[in-house]
Amino acid sequence: MRLDDHALAVGALRVNAANLALGHEVFEGNGATFVRDTRYPNVYDANHVTHVTASSRDEIDALFARVEREYAHCKHRSFHTDVTTPPPVAARLALEGYTHDNALVMLLEGDLRATPKAIDIRHLADEDGWRDLERLHALDWRESSDRGGRDASPDLAPMLFAAQRVKAPPVRYFLAYVEGVARGYFNAWEGTDGVGQVENLFVEAACRHRGIAMALIARCVDDARNHGAGPVVIVADPTDTPKRMYDAMGFRPIALKRNWLRRL
Repeated sequence: MRLDDHALAVGALRVNAANLALGHEVFEGNGATFVRDTRYPNVYDANHVTHVTASSRDEIDALFARVEREYAHCKHRSFHTDVTTPPPVAARLALEGYTHDNALVMLLEGDLRATPKAIDIRHLADEDGWRDLERLHALDWRESSDRGGRDASPDLAPMLFAAQRVKAPPVRYFLAYVEGVARGYFNAWEGTDGVGQVENLFVEAACRHRGIAMALIARCVDDARNHGAGPVVIVADPTDTPKRMYDAMGFRPIALKRNWLRRL
């Protein structure tokens, strides 16, 4: 990887980490950054460790002990690692019985390669919009849970939605309407250091393959850039098909991160 690509990858990873932390408590300690939110103990993204720099055995021991104290309110432990994480950390996580999945971080540097259709897309700006988003979010959660074999408990969906809502502002949500009914959503954020992020794309199954997803992506990329972003990050599940659409639209793979999890 060229040095400039490495710098781009680190910047993309950093803005994604910052996006996940929005709305939650963030603090440093024992060679890591802690993201914590006691309001949402079952939400992994609201309670996790990232930016780990601890590398010696004693440092990692101290970090793991600190994790047990800081996340006593949770029934899980979660770490996010990437190319900047010292290798002994991932080795220790594997030893401790953590499992992981991957997230493909992609970056759009130039123009979006897309000609979006004329779709009714509206900036979410009132409680009616939030109710529409909550309904769509519940559908999204049920579908992703079925696909990934995760807990689809109806009690968890409202907590996940609330953890998303606390990000706005600065995150801005957009809804796509078909005949006056909200059928899809996406969000945009101008990010940090000139790198923005668009995230959480969903379109109802019955309305797919109509150009709604492309129109939402185009609108949110424009929004992030209108608020000061240059390059724009999107994160994809490497086991799912949307990554191909993002690639065709000009997002290129720039980094891979791992989300480690241990349930108690």
